[in-house]
Amino acid sequence: MADTHASTPLAIICGGGSFPAAVADAVAARGRRPVMFGIKGWAEAEVIGRYAHHWIAIGQAGRFFRLAKAENCREALFIGTVLRPPIKDLRLDWHTLRLMPRVVRFFRGGDDKLLSGVAGVAESGGLRVVGVKDVAPELFVPEGALGRHRPSERDQADIAHALKLIGALGPFDVGQAAVVADSHVIAVEAAEGTDHMLARIIELRGLGRVTSPSGVGVLVKAPKPGQDRRLDLPSIGPRTIELVAKAGLAGLAVTAGSTMIAEAERTISAADRAKVFVIGVREALAA
Repeated sequence: MADTHASTPLAIICGGGSFPAAVADAVAARGRRPVMFGIKGWAEAEVIGRYAHHWIAIGQAGRFFRLAKAENCREALFIGTVLRPPIKDLRLDWHTLRLMPRVVRFFRGGDDKLLSGVAGVAESGGLRVVGVKDVAPELFVPEGALGRHRPSERDQADIAHALKLIGALGPFDVGQAAVVADSHVIAVEAAEGTDHMLARIIELRGLGRVTSPSGVGVLVKAPKPGQDRRLDLPSIGPRTIELVAKAGLAGLAVTAGSTMIAEAERTISAADRAKVFVIGVREALAA
C-alpha cells in the first residue's frame, strides 16, 4: 500500500536517550519535516531542540492531538526511553480521562501491552502510528559482523541458546535480552533494562557469582515474538559495548533488521578497541 502521508510532517514522541535525534535526522535527510514532542521528565532539551518541538506530559493526549493537528501531522512515531509511571501519577487531561477505562486495562500487563495500548490511544485521535523501519530503515543493524572480530563456534552456540530463551519467554512479555556463557544462562533482562542487567553481571563477577572466564559469554538482543514492531525495539550503542567489555563477555549478537544501532561508527570502533564482536543474526535462528 502506498504511503499517502509521507510528505506531511512526522510527529515524533520522544523519550530519553539519543535515538529521537537519530530518527529526526534520518527523517529530515529524506526531506520530511520532523516535529518533536518531548515527554517531560524524559526527553532531553538538547536532543529535541534542533527541530520544531513541543513539550507534553504523560497523560496529556488532548494537548498532543491539538498540537499535532496544528502542525499538520498525520503520522506519529514513538521513540526513546520511558519507564512506566504509576497510574496514580498520571497528569490526565480531559481527553485522556474519557479514555480512562482503556488506559487502566493496558496498564495491567507487560510493557508490550502498555505500548500497544498507547499506540491505540494515538490512533483514536486520527493519527497513523508508524515504526522506525517505516521512516528510517538505515538505523537498523544489518546481517553479519560489524567490526573486526567474529564469534567463535562456542559463541555461536550461546547465541542460538539465548535466542531460543528469548523466544520462549516472549508470551510472558519479559525483556528483550539475555546473557549466556558456555550454554549457562547468566542473566535475563526484565524491568531493569539491558544496561542495568550488564551492570549486575559486572557486580556478580566481582562477588565470584559469575565464574566463566573473561572472554566467554554473549549478550543477545531480539524482539519478543508477537511484539508490535512499531514500538520499543531492541537497540545498542557505544554504552552497550562498554558494559559488554566490562562484564567480560566475548561480544553481542542482535537480530538483523529489527535492532536499532545508535552512533554506528562510534559503536563499531568501540567494539574493535575492546576486542569484542558485534554481529547481526537472522531471527530464524531462534526457531
